[in-house]
Amino acid sequence: MTETTATIDPKEAAHFGTMAADWWDPKGSSAMLHKLNPVRLAYIRTAIDRHWDSDDHGFRPLNGKRALDVGCGAGLLAEPLARLGASVTGLDAAPENIAVAAAHAQGQGLAIDYRATPVEQVSDSGYDLVTSMEVIEHVADPAAFVRALAAKLAPDGLMILSTPNRTPMSRLAMITIGESIGGIPKGTHDWAKFITPDELTALLEDAGLEVTDSSGLAFDPARGFTLSANTAINYLLTARHKG
Repeated sequence: MTETTATIDPKEAAHFGTMAADWWDPKGSSAMLHKLNPVRLAYIRTAIDRHWDSDDHGFRPLNGKRALDVGCGAGLLAEPLARLGASVTGLDAAPENIAVAAAHAQGQGLAIDYRATPVEQVSDSGYDLVTSMEVIEHVADPAAFVRALAAKLAPDGLMILSTPNRTPMSRLAMITIGESIGGIPKGTHDWAKFITPDELTALLEDAGLEVTDSSGLAFDPARGFTLSANTAINYLLTARHKG
């Protein structure tokens, strides 16, 4: 495994590495991510169009842009970003995930630069889009992790993060229910490591960024996951460099 840094938690990396084989199975251990992905993509697409004033009906709004997906798993987000036109680099702490991601992308005819490398050890920067979905709650040092993400972002770049909120509702939904009957593998989450929107905003501001948008991710029994003003379970934040 790659050398660990201040932000990678080896136990977390090993946990997600065991899920690599069936990451692309919508009924497997990553079933919840498959359900979340369309909603996250809708949020990302809106943020992209707003930030770069692109045609919201265009198929490739990220043409000519570089995207970095940190904690990419087996590529559930990296592949759609590539289809939107971006030159994508995907990082993950688990080599098992990177192997599955690379094989799947090849099978889809997508050229994605996958690396089992911590973000702190990536030498290049200037990425137009930096994403990290459901990752910060698994790192050893959230503040250092956010600083490392910010260091990779281009001056006019866009960063989009998602993570569970630390509330009684998130404990009930994601651990009590989610890890028993909801399809989330047991041991995936540590509620004490969840981060509130105010805490994450402060970390981003300390790293020289400003939050420009936020949205909750709620669950509707009839419609599944939806974007919502309610951030009690999960939320997304958009940030850019200050000034």
